[in-house]
Amino acid sequence: MKYPVNIYKDGDGYSVNFPDIPEALTCGDTYEEALAEAEAALITAFEFYFEDERSVPLRSKVTGEFVSVPLSVWSKVLLLNAMLEEHVSQSELAKRIGKKKQEMQRIINLGHNTKIDTLVSALEALGKKISFSVV
Repeated sequence: MKYPVNIYKDGDGYSVNFPDIPEALTCGDTYEEALAEAEAALITAFEFYFEDERSVPLRSKVTGEFVSVPLSVWSKVLLLNAMLEEHVSQSELAKRIGKKKQEMQRIINLGHNTKIDTLVSALEALGKKISFSVV
């Protein structure tokens, strides 16, 4: 998933922000450095949404520069949003997919590697379908 990013000259360096995720801010000495820091800033901002149990805003239309979010992170964002939309707690979802609550905490942790099959099962338990395509 691609999120639009704004990178602009700011004094001696460059500043970065995301129109859809206002918490994601970073900077760099060069344009390239600022762009390289942007993905980490975006994922860190996602973590705030997870901690606060708030839906992560989906991206608006990409018309210029963008930052790609890894599929491993994006699938967890979709899972969090689905859980909140369906008003399903971690404990309840853990029961639905036959996992312990501690396992569920790892499943929705952005820093933990989770098998895609587990994420698919969790989304299906929420009545959602996940699809991938190669173009």
